[in-house]
Amino acid sequence: MKTFDVYPLLDIEPVKAQGCWLWVKNGNKYLDLYGGHAVISIGHSHPYYIKKIEEQLEKIGFYSNSVRIPIQDELAQKLGELSGYNDYNLFLCNSGAEANENALKLASFHTGRKKIISFSKSFHGRTSLAVASTDNKSIVAPVNETDNISFLPFNDEAALENAMKDSICAIIIEAMQGVGGVQVPTDSFLQKAKALCEKYNSVLILDEVQSGYGRSGKFFSHQFSNIKPDIITTAKGMGNGFPIGGVLISPRFPAKHHQLGTTFGGNHLACAAAIAVLDVIKNEKLMINAKGIGDYMISTLKKITGVKEVRGRGLMIGIELEFPYEAIRNELIFSHRIFTGTSGKNTLRLLPPLTLSKEEAEIFLHAFASVMKKSLVK
Repeated sequence: MKTFDVYPLLDIEPVKAQGCWLWVKNGNKYLDLYGGHAVISIGHSHPYYIKKIEEQLEKIGFYSNSVRIPIQDELAQKLGELSGYNDYNLFLCNSGAEANENALKLASFHTGRKKIISFSKSFHGRTSLAVASTDNKSIVAPVNETDNISFLPFNDEAALENAMKDSICAIIIEAMQGVGGVQVPTDSFLQKAKALCEKYNSVLILDEVQSGYGRSGKFFSHQFSNIKPDIITTAKGMGNGFPIGGVLISPRFPAKHHQLGTTFGGNHLACAAAIAVLDVIKNEKLMINAKGIGDYMISTLKKITGVKEVRGRGLMIGIELEFPYEAIRNELIFSHRIFTGTSGKNTLRLLPPLTLSKEEAEIFLHAFASVMKKSLVK
């Protein structure tokens, strides 16, 4: 048997990782400014993270949600305290797509409605309703197609106000678009969405799968806009590589047995990994680091010739170039040994571990400036 060939792969094989660095099979060392799609939040192979998982594995690694699992309560308490959402409830699952799937399902159960509003360039996952809410027809199979979801222009308050009505179940929006090129919703747009949901008794879902867990400089990026959504979804950096996702649910949603469910979600090992992440974010003040290093990188990047726009917050940064990124990205990877991500045709995405130091940021900034200068001379 072979693996199903759906991923375009770089001919690079990491065999070891530590902090913000990867070592590949031939011994070369790479600076990781992508974190495996924003997954590595507290750095590769953090010793405390490894210790917590090893300790848990020696006790019990898994049992299903048919028995008491107190480590789930510890995770919920610590997540509530660090995020500022102590009064919300937590449903645990395994991925961002699953979190969004359950968020949309819960919204529909609560309102009794079907219609969902999503936005241009959105990405919410690849499963049934999550992919139907994603603005990319190439990954929506015929079986996923539905007329229950409408797509509006991102950051267009007038369009949103015109579309809202009593039949709308929910608005789902990323607190910062990732795949869409690190597009940031304005404060007034998110505040308008919240007000309209209150007016029509609809549900506001903030997808923080990529932007959450301290990456923006606050625990959740929507907190810059001074709103409280009805539901928040999270995954990616939540487990630092261990599969886990979560749905933070307003106390106004009553829980009912069997309404939602998962076999693997909230297992002992996943919770141990997630608790370790929260402990490290808090104890090492990684939100402060993400904001400080991110602000420095954004201000520096804006001064580099050939950069059209720099978007983002903290350590979620989109660098839109005045030309296609392919040659720049390849030069960074193969000549300077620096991993970055991409979006569209012209945008590089930076999603490094929140532990990134100023010295490590400088390595990238000098390499990027050099590559851009070289490219513009040609």
